[in-house]
This record gives sequence, C-alpha cells and structure tokens, in this order.
Amino acid sequence: MRADDLVGVWHLVSFRELDGAGTPGVGPLGDAPRGRLVYTRDGHVSVHMMRGPDPGPVPVPYMGYAGTWRLDGSRIVHRIEVTPRHDWIDTEQTREATLAGGRLTLHARTRVDGVEHRRVLVWRRDRA
Repeated sequence: MRADDLVGVWHLVSFRELDGAGTPGVGPLGDAPRGRLVYTRDGHVSVHMMRGPDPGPVPVPYMGYAGTWRLDGSRIVHRIEVTPRHDWIDTEQTREATLAGGRLTLHARTRVDGVEHRRVLVWRRDRA
C-alpha cells in the first residue's frame, strides 16, 4: 500500500466491534452508520461518523476528528488536532490497514469498561 492509494474520499460501509474474546458485535454507531474519511495528498485527514439513517428525535451520536496522517508500513498514523474527545487532542492514533478491491479496512483498539476491544471499520472509495 502506498500513500497515493489512500488519497481521496471514503464512505463508511461498516463499523463493528470485537470484544476481548474476539466475538463480533455492533459498533457504537449502530447497524447502519454513516461516515466520511478524507485523506489529502498533503497529509491532512478528516473523519466524520454518526448513527444512521434516522436516529429519531434524540441527539445523534457522532464521532470525528481532524489532523494529519502518515503511512507507516501497513499502518496509518493519525495525529489528532481537532476532536470533541479531549483525551485524543495532540495524540497519535495508529490504525492497522488493508486495502483491497476499493475497500479500506482499518483496525483500531480501544478500551470499554477496562477491557480491550478491537474496532473494525470498512470504507469504500468514493468514485465521484
């Protein structure tokens, strides 16, 4: 995978979460999340994700950040500059990445109630 392979706009296809035992489950944004991921050639990244298609009258769960990115082998490193998560500001988040057939799969690790979980996000390249 080369950096040029990632440049562009990506649409979120799925967001799944695997618990500590590896059992897959629905991610934090439900069964049909919506999202956009943008990688620019000059090294900027922007990620926006929310529950979809109609979360009802309650506030829409939203996840997002912006900053810079770089490729490190088969891993993508996001340096986060802007986010509603105060604990992520000025941190680097590393994503294991695979690219096949116009789909980018990113693997992230997080802690839920003190237990490590693995999140798997699948993105489809925007051809527009």
